[in-house]
Amino acid sequence: MNEVVKARTERTKWYSEARFGMFIHWGLYAIPSRGEWVRSTERIPKEEYDVFFDEFTTENYNPKEWARLAKKAGMKYAVLTAKHHDGFCLFDTKYTDFKSTNAPCKRDLVAEFLEAFRAEGIKVGLYFSLIDWRHPDYPHFGDMHHPMRENEEYKNDGRDFDRYLEFMHGQVHELLTNYGHLDLMWFDFSYGPMKCDTWKADKLIEMVRKIQPHIIIDNRLEGSAEDAGSIRTLDPTPYSGDFASPEQMIPPACICDAGGNPIPWEACITLNNNWGYAAHDHHYKSAKLVIRTLVECVSKGGNLILNVGPNAKGEIPKESVEILTEVGEWMKENGKSIYGCGFSDYPKPEWGRFTQNGNKLYAHVLEEQVGAICLPKMAGKVKSMRLVSDGSEIKESFFWNLKEYTDNAFFFFDSKSSDCYPLPDDRDTVVEITLKEE
Repeated sequence: MNEVVKARTERTKWYSEARFGMFIHWGLYAIPSRGEWVRSTERIPKEEYDVFFDEFTTENYNPKEWARLAKKAGMKYAVLTAKHHDGFCLFDTKYTDFKSTNAPCKRDLVAEFLEAFRAEGIKVGLYFSLIDWRHPDYPHFGDMHHPMRENEEYKNDGRDFDRYLEFMHGQVHELLTNYGHLDLMWFDFSYGPMKCDTWKADKLIEMVRKIQPHIIIDNRLEGSAEDAGSIRTLDPTPYSGDFASPEQMIPPACICDAGGNPIPWEACITLNNNWGYAAHDHHYKSAKLVIRTLVECVSKGGNLILNVGPNAKGEIPKESVEILTEVGEWMKENGKSIYGCGFSDYPKPEWGRFTQNGNKLYAHVLEEQVGAICLPKMAGKVKSMRLVSDGSEIKESFFWNLKEYTDNAFFFFDSKSSDCYPLPDDRDTVVEITLKEE
């Protein structure tokens, strides 16, 4: 294990125990309410977008309510967008006037967020965009994503990218020095030639580690998994990050490096179909789907960070609140099958998934079964079983017509029944299996 990987492993211990986090995308884009990329997708000029600055009042912003919701949902860490691609800052910065302390709300929204979530015992992180569509020295015309990419009036003559990098690095320095202990920095994102050395990533991370050496970062300073020194290689760079960050999908298996060694990873997923508030997007994932997605991530050795997009007033949509409250009810009963768990020594069963923590194997039963639940290749390995939700005993079954399958173990939820229908919890019924010591 090289020194970069060794340090990464030490930093991410808490993170690999936490497993479940809240992402919060919030900014001026909540006012047009068509997603956080609205300025780019609709090619909105700066002068038209700046109108929203004068309307950002955030009158119902109460981060204590957000923090209580995250805690109720069973989330162990939270990440807020300190600055997104539009360049608007939710924190007090000396590098631009385009910030919340100058907007009508006159508030340092990052400072309030950090205070509220820390008070609930939730670890805190900040998202920071490497991109800034408002800065005059960031590439405009011809850039893949800039709102003015096709407008020849915004040619790049006279733009000084080194001056932009001083600005960008300076803002990161502010976040690291003005807001106390941070647990996570979520940088976003690299594309095309805008990656690695373009960001002066080595110097940026050298600064980060010098100021807050414990902090963990994502892998989006690098370009792709194929880049030399990426997090998936055996010789990652210091800026390749502490965890991989697949977006809006769950990888088909545990993410590993080129040598087959598991690396930390986190699926970042929206609760509906947008990161930023979108007034007409009511396509919300059910609590059942969120629970099963979280279980899938943990069963593959990963985390889930689930996004909410507050509206312009600072309110988390009621649909999100209801879903997270239900997820929290399940987590209150079954959290021991998530926290501190990872992939199992046993392959995925047909009826659901396994998570494991030491000699505790958690069977997440997702499908009703005619007959007993089969634990493949586990005959003679089970010490005891309990339903996690209430601690009630589940007996290993030796039903007369199961005896020919001698290498498997079996159980019913009800020893007096001949099927496993209906499930005690149709979202995910969890059985804790204590394995015999080898």
